[in-house]
Amino acid sequence: MIKMLAYVIIILLGLCVTPYLLETKGYIYIAIWDYQIETSLAFGLFALIVFYIGLALTKRVLVLLLTLVLSSRYLPERWRIKKAKKQTLIGALALAEEDWPTAEKAMVKGAENGELPALNYFAAARAAQHQHKTTERDKYLAKAQLDPLAKKAVLTTHTRYLLKQGELTQARILLNELDPTSKSKDSVIKLAADLYLAQQDWAALKLIMPALAKRHIYSDEDIIEITTKANIHLINQAAEATAGELDKCWGWLSKSERNQVQTLIAYLYGLCKLQRKDEALKLLYKQLKTNPVESLFDAVAEIASAHDNDIRKLLSKFEQTHENVVNYQECLAKLALQTRDFKQAKIHWYNACQIAPSRTRWLALAQVQEQLGDNTMAMQSYRHAANASS
Repeated sequence: MIKMLAYVIIILLGLCVTPYLLETKGYIYIAIWDYQIETSLAFGLFALIVFYIGLALTKRVLVLLLTLVLSSRYLPERWRIKKAKKQTLIGALALAEEDWPTAEKAMVKGAENGELPALNYFAAARAAQHQHKTTERDKYLAKAQLDPLAKKAVLTTHTRYLLKQGELTQARILLNELDPTSKSKDSVIKLAADLYLAQQDWAALKLIMPALAKRHIYSDEDIIEITTKANIHLINQAAEATAGELDKCWGWLSKSERNQVQTLIAYLYGLCKLQRKDEALKLLYKQLKTNPVESLFDAVAEIASAHDNDIRKLLSKFEQTHENVVNYQECLAKLALQTRDFKQAKIHWYNACQIAPSRTRWLALAQVQEQLGDNTMAMQSYRHAANASS
């Protein structure tokens, strides 16, 4: 509004001053070298205004032309960036559709001029992995690792791919570079656990079990199962070495782990293997007295002998409470066979067959019946064994 007012004032002043200028007879004389210019004062002023306007317009045109020239130098790069974004989008859509060949090609093209090439190479490596193109996969991961921030991600991804591929030795080398500890990310700890399980490296697995349990990376049931499996294997390995190694391994376990029945049974077998059967019987008697579970009865039949009367007396106390437990009946049958008491063995094998019939139990009953000369019943037991599904 102020600018318009200024223009109006200038025009009005021009209209007022023009008549006086026209009446003025003054003139302008300009001499430059051999050139001379002579004109009236009014025309000179008009020419000066036109020259100024022309100079301003020329300046604007030159600035506009220079801007276009300078910006045109970056046009190809802009086109490449725009094309890279388009290829990345095509690759992402192909990944969603699990069109692995298209995804791989598009992601590689998008990485050449993309803003985050590492992400494109990760996606291309994933597509190559699904196509079992391990050479191309490793090449893409190597390119992604050029970004310093992507090093750990590349190691984690490459280790996971090698684990799926079955290349456990190479996967372990890369995992060692990650150095998984309790402070590592959940993904690294989970990857380490999966690899240790595949390699059956129970000692290494045991070290990260507290972190697995604390962060709930596995369910509580899986944690218990994995811990028990690891403890049993470590005890078996120690029992293959020396008595000192077995005691050391058992001492490292927590109280709750030592009370776990399967772990305790493995320790009992280890003691027997190292000629320490008396210690095994004492522990077995104590555990059986406080917690007579099914698996303990199986251990009794393997550890106890015909001269272990204390165990046999303790088992007789469970006759009423465990008469329908098949492991208990099998245990009594096997102990009866140790003393060649075939009549008792026949009773207990028959009870076991009635509770949970199987081919093995029917065959055991038939053999005992043959020992007693009851061939007719033995034949029937053999028929049951032949018809049993397992």
